[in-house]
Amino acid sequence: MNTIFRKALLVMPLLATMGGCSQFLDVNVTPNNPTAVPPSVLLPSAHIGTAFANANELNRFTSVVTQQLAGAANSPANYDVYVVSSSDFGNQWRFELYGGALINYQQIIDIANASNSKAYTGIAKIMKAYAFSMATDVWGDIPYSQALQGDANVQPRLDKQEDIYKGNQSLGIQSLFDLVREGIADLNAQSTTRPTTDDLIYRGDLAKWRRAGNTLLLKLANTISRKEPELARSVINEVLNSDQYIKTNADDLNVFFGGAVGSRDPRFEYTNISSFRDDLILSTRYLNLLQANNDPRLPIFFTKPGANYVTIDNGQRGGIPSPTSNWSRYNAYVTGANGEGPVRLLTNFQRAFILAESALTLGTTGDPQTYYTEAIRASMSLAGLTTAQIDAYLAANPRIATLSGTTQEKLAQIITQKYIAFTGNGIELWNDWRRTGYPVLQQSQNAAGIDGTRPVRAVYISQEIERNPNFPNPAPQSNIKVWWDVD
Repeated sequence: MNTIFRKALLVMPLLATMGGCSQFLDVNVTPNNPTAVPPSVLLPSAHIGTAFANANELNRFTSVVTQQLAGAANSPANYDVYVVSSSDFGNQWRFELYGGALINYQQIIDIANASNSKAYTGIAKIMKAYAFSMATDVWGDIPYSQALQGDANVQPRLDKQEDIYKGNQSLGIQSLFDLVREGIADLNAQSTTRPTTDDLIYRGDLAKWRRAGNTLLLKLANTISRKEPELARSVINEVLNSDQYIKTNADDLNVFFGGAVGSRDPRFEYTNISSFRDDLILSTRYLNLLQANNDPRLPIFFTKPGANYVTIDNGQRGGIPSPTSNWSRYNAYVTGANGEGPVRLLTNFQRAFILAESALTLGTTGDPQTYYTEAIRASMSLAGLTTAQIDAYLAANPRIATLSGTTQEKLAQIITQKYIAFTGNGIELWNDWRRTGYPVLQQSQNAAGIDGTRPVRAVYISQEIERNPNFPNPAPQSNIKVWWDVD
C-alpha cells in the first residue's frame, strides 16, 4: 500500500483549493507526529476530511453517473459515457480517505484511549465507520481490519465487503455495525475530556452524536437490506426500539466549510472558481424530472441565470451552450452562498425515507405512507419552503404525495423522492440506484465504458495494485457489482 498510509496526515480545509480530479497533482503533505497532536486538533481535520471526500471527485463521478449533473468536459465527460479506470480517484483513496479522514479518526481513538477520553473515541468510531462505509460502497473489498496500522502493516489484506458489513470473528474483522455500537457505548461512558467547538458538527452535544450513530446504523442496514434482509430488519428494529435517532432537521449530521479562499466546499470551488468550473452542468434529464413533478425545490437546488434553465443531455457531444456563464449549476442550497456548504452526511429526511422503505419491504414497524410524507416534508422544509407551501404542493400533486400501486411501484416513488432530496450527495444517489434500480435511468448518449454499462463500482487505483500484492490483478472492472448490489 502507498507509503502515505504509514503517516498521519491532517486533511486541512486548505485542501478545498486543490480539487480531487485526476488533473490535479498529487501533493504529499509533510507528515506530523501523531503522538504530539491532541484529539481536539485532529477532530476538526477529520470532520472536514470526511466531508471533502464525500463532496469532491467522488460526488462529481456519482452525480454524473446518476444523471443529476452532466459532464461537459474532462473527467466528468468521461464519467458521463461510463469511462472509468484505475487512474481515477487516486487522490480520493490515498489522501482524502486512507491518508486523511480515516487515519485521523484512528489516531483520535489511539490517543484518546490513553487518556480515557471516551467522548472523543465515541465520535471517532462513529465517523470512522461512516468513512469506511464510503470506501467499501465505492470500491467493494478494501483494506479494513488491517488498515491504518502504519509501519506494522504496509501491505494490508483486502477484507470482503460482506465481512466488513457483517464481521468475521475468525479473521478478526469487526462489523461496521459493531464499530458504530462501540462508538455509541463510548459516548455513554465517563470521559476525562469532551469536545466543544473543535467538534465542527454538534459542538460536543453527545446526545446528538448518539442519535447520529443510531441513524448511521439505519443507513448501513438500508444499504445491505436487499442482500441481507433479516440482518437489516434486526438492526432497524434495534434502532427503533432505542428511540434515539435523528428526528428533526436540527439534528442532521452536517459539515460546514469556511466561506473564504482556501476553506470552501469543493462543490463550490470546482463549479464556480476553479479552472475546471465548466466541466459540470445541470442534466437535462434531471431538469425534466423536477419540472414534470412541479417540484418547488428546482430553483433552490440549481441556478436559473436567465429565462430558462441551461442544461445538456447526459453523454451529449457537441452543441454545448454558450456562454458558459449562463449554465445552470448547483445553487446555494448545495454549496452555500460563499462555499460554506454544508455537506449533508446523515439527515432527517434520509432517516424517514429509510423507515418508509423498510416498513414497505421488510415489514418493520410504522406506516410507509406516514414516513414517506414525513421525509418529503423534511426535505422541503430543509430547502426553505414553508409549511403552507408544502401543504399546497402535496395537495396539488397527489401522484407524488400518495404511495400507490404494487410494492415495487411504491418503492420507486420512495427512492425517486429520496434521489431528489439528496441533491448534492451523489454517493447516496448511486448507492440507492445500484441496490434498487430506482430511479430508472436511461442510457447516456454515446455510452462507452465496459459494453456501454453504467459503472456499478470504482476501479482500484493503479498505485495500490502496483504496491500491494493483496490487490487483485487484474482488478474487477466497473461493470462488476459489489457484494450488496443484487438489483
